[in-house]
Amino acid sequence: MIEESIFKQYVPCFEKLKEYGFVQREGRHSFKTCFYDKQFEAVIDVSEQGTVQGKVFDVANNEEYLPLHIESWQGTFVNEIRSAYKEILLGIRDRCFTKNYFIYPQSNRTANLIKAKYGDEPLFLWDKYPDCAVFKNLETNKWYAAILNIEHEKIDKSKSGEIEILDIKADPKDVQELLQQDGFYPAYHMNKKSWLTVIFDDSFSDEKLMELIAKSYAFTVKKARNKK
Repeated sequence: MIEESIFKQYVPCFEKLKEYGFVQREGRHSFKTCFYDKQFEAVIDVSEQGTVQGKVFDVANNEEYLPLHIESWQGTFVNEIRSAYKEILLGIRDRCFTKNYFIYPQSNRTANLIKAKYGDEPLFLWDKYPDCAVFKNLETNKWYAAILNIEHEKIDKSKSGEIEILDIKADPKDVQELLQQDGFYPAYHMNKKSWLTVIFDDSFSDEKLMELIAKSYAFTVKKARNKK
């Protein structure tokens, strides 16, 4: 869906929506505007949970313009309407929404907890994977955590769908023991001898995740030199 792709990882500021012209009614915030030489009207709703839905109507006959949301429907005219509609959505997003680091609530909470504790923000290093990031100890330049957006089947072939995972370091002596526990997986895209993977699905509490991250961070700290 057009709206889902444009507002992915974005959350609304409802005060800014009001300033923009949205009207609150029946648990949602609604906005209407005409475009394409006033031949079409866009009706955009933002729920209290931040979900964005939109429809476009042909003003002449007051009927919904259905080709807008049918990807297989192509052609010069429908593509012009889509492009103009997207510009409206992008304008709303850029003025009334803020971007989260990641998709899921626990991923973002964890990123914020890491920033609060260690002062480190996620580093998005790969243009090919814009939703994947690492955290590193800036003093030693060593990674201690990574938040990656992957398909579920990459770590569990019996499941599918988009997920976000946390990769963390662990003592190689403990890795195999931890893998016997529910919620731990062999490290994805990392050295499986010294890294582990968990899923951001609230199977672990935020406090438990931060305990794991603290242990991972400890592997990146400079060792004190023995005094003679």
